Amino acid sequence: MLQNIYHQLMDGYGPQHWWPAEEPFEVMVGAILTQSAAWLNAEKAIANLKAAKALSPQALRRFSLSEIATLIRPCGYYNAKARKLKSLAHWLGEYCHDNLGKLFAINTDQLRQQLLSVYGIGQETADSIILYAANKPIFVIDAYTRRIINRIGWAPDNNSYTAYQSLFMDNLPADARLFNEYHALLVYLGKNVCRNRPLCQQCCLQNICQFGTNG
Repeated sequence: MLQNIYHQLMDGYGPQHWWPAEEPFEVMVGAILTQSAAWLNAEKAIANLKAAKALSPQALRRFSLSEIATLIRPCGYYNAKARKLKSLAHWLGEYCHDNLGKLFAINTDQLRQQLLSVYGIGQETADSIILYAANKPIFVIDAYTRRIINRIGWAPDNNSYTAYQSLFMDNLPADARLFNEYHALLVYLGKNVCRNRPLCQQCCLQNICQFGTNG
């Protein structure tokens, strides 16, 4: 059934070409900046970092917290996120000498444990980095995905992040490309159709959705 949902989403909306970034470290930064923020605002913050030549671990270690906070102001919670970016930059220097190839060569479980040890990186952010920057097969769970799955009628008994993630990873082949597109399509659906006040008549999943069917 999950495969069917994927194909209906793909037929309805097409490839999403996500994550929009020029290199893996930009994905890592974006995963932090987009916390509790619209992607458009995270993009503005990333553009500011690029313009200031601050979009590298080395540069972020050189810049002060206040300088970083000013640059990323468009994404909100900028003081907290400046601390998170600083922590990430320091950790990358200490753990892998800024060598992302070396970092991403370790197995997925170990990489996830290491990322979760960094200040400001929780499960969704860690998994976004693993999937979109390291290109390893792990399914990202966000608020959109939870909402869609709940409305379809497939909410797991356990409301934890792990339970929702297991729903996908236990029932789909471990394919980073598939997980990438699937998550991006769910985000598109959640932002544009399956909103807080859903537009069920426009939804390509209405025929299999309990919420949409019950109208």
